[in-house]
This record gives sequence, structure tokens and C-alpha cells, in this order.
Amino acid sequence: MSQRNRSQEAAPPPKMDSRAHAHNERHRINSELHSVAAQVSSGLEPDEVHEPGRAWVPSHHHDAEKAKKSAAPKSMRHWKMKEWKRRSAMRKAKAQATRLAADQA
Repeated sequence: MSQRNRSQEAAPPPKMDSRAHAHNERHRINSELHSVAAQVSSGLEPDEVHEPGRAWVPSHHHDAEKAKKSAAPKSMRHWKMKEWKRRSAMRKAKAQATRLAADQA
């Protein structure tokens, strides 16, 4: 069995705290967007509404350059992707169809 989370020295932070932080961020962002939408729907021109800038969005990466590099497309895709699964499922279906056609012929 894994001993990763058994040590009391390096206990992970409580999930409740990280969940609460994420919830607060989502609530704050949705509130900002709701206020903008309410102003536009009440008759203000979209050009006149103060739209919140990128400052209100939480930063997901500490280093923007590193994030851009990691977001670059990889040469080999991971095998556990939908496209890979779909291709293998199509291959299996095609093989089964050819077997059925060979049995009936």
C-alpha cells in the first residue's frame, strides 16, 4: 500500500479550504459578470459599461512563459484520449463487421 499520505509531517492541506477558496473565486467572477450583464440588459450601451479587465480573473499560472510552453502541442498524444479510444473502437467495429461478412459469405 502507498505510504504517501500516512506521514503526519507532510500532511496535505484540508480539501475544505481549497474548495472554499475555489468557490469564492467562482462566486466573485460570476458576480462581476452578472453585474455587467444586468447593466447591459437595463439599457446601457455595451460600450459604456465598465467591463472588468483581466485583473479580476484569478491567475492560474505563476510563470506565464512556462504556461505558454507547457500549453504548446505535444508531438505524441497521450493514449488515454477520446480520439484514440474512438479510433480503436472503430477498428474493433470494422473488424467485427468483416468477420460477420466473412461468416455469412
